[in-house]
Amino acid sequence: MADDKTPPPETPSLLDRVEGAEKLFLSGRRHREADLASAVRFFLEFLEAFESFEMTQPCVTVFGSSRFGEDHPQYQLAREIGAALAKAGYAVMTGGGSGIMEAANRGAKEGGGLSLGCNIRLPREQQPNRYLDRFIQFEHFFARKVMLVKYSCAFVVMPGGFGTLDETFEIATLMQTGKLGHFPLIAVGGRFWDEFERFVRDAMVGHGTINEEETHVIHRAETAAEVVRLVTSGK
Repeated sequence: MADDKTPPPETPSLLDRVEGAEKLFLSGRRHREADLASAVRFFLEFLEAFESFEMTQPCVTVFGSSRFGEDHPQYQLAREIGAALAKAGYAVMTGGGSGIMEAANRGAKEGGGLSLGCNIRLPREQQPNRYLDRFIQFEHFFARKVMLVKYSCAFVVMPGGFGTLDETFEIATLMQTGKLGHFPLIAVGGRFWDEFERFVRDAMVGHGTINEEETHVIHRAETAAEVVRLVTSGK
């Protein structure tokens, strides 16, 4: 009888299993033991982040697209903002990836400040950038988002995609509902936020899902100097 040359099925690597942890957790009803195992991973992920991000200086988180290269005006502006915040005595935290995140971390390093990242593995676009003093590699989006909010006394949001808008709306919601103090939430990026404000005004205020006063949680700035002024004002 000929030898069976059929290769054995591949066993998923530890990395594959880790990267699929959140997808598996959100896939629907599971055995109680599986959900308890996930809860342990959540705890360990938070614990590692708490230990890694201990700092003495105030921190500002910068959000924005991962898709802008060095030649993009928003990349250059984020770099200026990171440097200005560092020179003003703030640590700069980002999602740890490319584009706006890289630019803000790069500026913070160039300004002599502390540069932090909360990275997460994604199918595309998300590798830790080279301008990070410290970073955590997260498995779960929600844990990462908690860390991006928890340590910061102000938030800078620049043009971005679904993720950036998700982060913007979450911070606004936390302040609207009293789950987070009223820290500066600063939108930078000109026309992008003009169009965002038009949507908020016409669709949300227009249909009565929020009121006009609730839109005032987001401030506008166009330069690094304006961002630092709003951050230091604490409003």
